Amino acid sequence: MPGTSPDQDTDTPDSTESERTPYPPALIATAVALPIALLIGVVVAAVVALRSPVDREPLALGPIPAPAATGTACATLIPALPADLGDRTRSTLVDPVPPATVAWQLPEGGEPIVLRCGLDRPLEFDRASTLQIVNGVQWFEVRDDAAATATWFAVDRETYIALTVPDGSGPTSLQAVSDTITAQLPAQPIDPGELPN
Repeated sequence: MPGTSPDQDTDTPDSTESERTPYPPALIATAVALPIALLIGVVVAAVVALRSPVDREPLALGPIPAPAATGTACATLIPALPADLGDRTRSTLVDPVPPATVAWQLPEGGEPIVLRCGLDRPLEFDRASTLQIVNGVQWFEVRDDAAATATWFAVDRETYIALTVPDGSGPTSLQAVSDTITAQLPAQPIDPGELPN
């Protein structure tokens, strides 16, 4: 084209480019905040889902002789027991539910901790028995190595109360149940059986 040299740039800078205004700060903040909020929401939902108890199958427990299960001591104790024992929560029991019986399990199920109230004096409990005092309650232990459990009998209340605990459960359940027994039922003199001949 006449009057122009080949070295001259025929394109002129767009005058509007230098006049462009940056994006509004509110728009930038929203664009940054939305993905972060979404990520936080996903993380929170995952944590809540992991902490929510898994639907466990109802627990079937067979009956055992408990002549005082409908007495006032058990009627006082059972409603006062804690909903949780450490990591374990109260289990739903299959009907017919043995009277004055409560169980707790881990969220994924497994071996329960079982409390039964109103039992007869355990046959093994005699004058030579060793007792352990936990938070004001005198307990007598009966081991079941085949089942890998220990059953602790509270022997100093109006009725006998048994707490069966799987091995490796720790002391929390015995301590929490002892606290409830101490708060709800007055202590009484122990009544061990006679020594075997």
